[in-house]
Amino acid sequence: MTAPTPEDDLAPSAPVPDSALADDGYRAAVVDLLAAVSYGEISAFERLAEDAKLAPSLADMVELGSMAAAQLGHVTELRERLYALGVDPYEAMEPFREPIDSFHRHTAPSDWWEGLVKAYVGDGLAADFYLEIAGFLDESTADLITRTLTDVHHSEFVVGRVTQAIEAEPPLGGRLALWGRRLMGEALSQAQRVAAEREALLNLVAGGAGRPGLDLLEIGRMFTRMTERHNERMGTLGLAF
Repeated sequence: MTAPTPEDDLAPSAPVPDSALADDGYRAAVVDLLAAVSYGEISAFERLAEDAKLAPSLADMVELGSMAAAQLGHVTELRERLYALGVDPYEAMEPFREPIDSFHRHTAPSDWWEGLVKAYVGDGLAADFYLEIAGFLDESTADLITRTLTDVHHSEFVVGRVTQAIEAEPPLGGRLALWGRRLMGEALSQAQRVAAEREALLNLVAGGAGRPGLDLLEIGRMFTRMTERHNERMGTLGLAF
């Protein structure tokens, strides 16, 4: 449930061939990315199902429950891809449990409205990070990551409910805008931590062996793009950033 994707902003100078998977370093990076996205989707399912208990109406509960089910539905294809690469998907996910769970512990919503904003802008920030990295992947893996992270089916529900609530209660907008700032800071910290702790992902972004990469200036631009897209989502919700 994300807004614009970074594919046009950051694309390798030439497509990475599927044969790149024969390189152990590249393959390890692909496994890491698929595992991180997989656990992120499982965690999102768990969180949305929990947040649904805060719903003010049965209809809202069903909408958020449907969003949770969609997140879990994404895991099947990711899991099968990991199996095809010859790894146990659950073992591959294990290193990402603590950083992703830590993010959710630090950004637990206090009410229904904070939960909706997090589902829209918080998940969007995480998706932006992984989509940026997908720009360095072989076509089949990049397509899988993109399909998983650009599902916008339920975005209209979140945008509609939040904008209506702010119109009815303007002070709510100020509180949710501050919440959005906190989400951005926590999400960027998490993305940097995940990248720093996984050598294969760092090497993928840095390039080498005929593959494109980013220098420090370009990495800074990547995080600037993520911030800009976050601001766009906040604007869509009617929240001044």
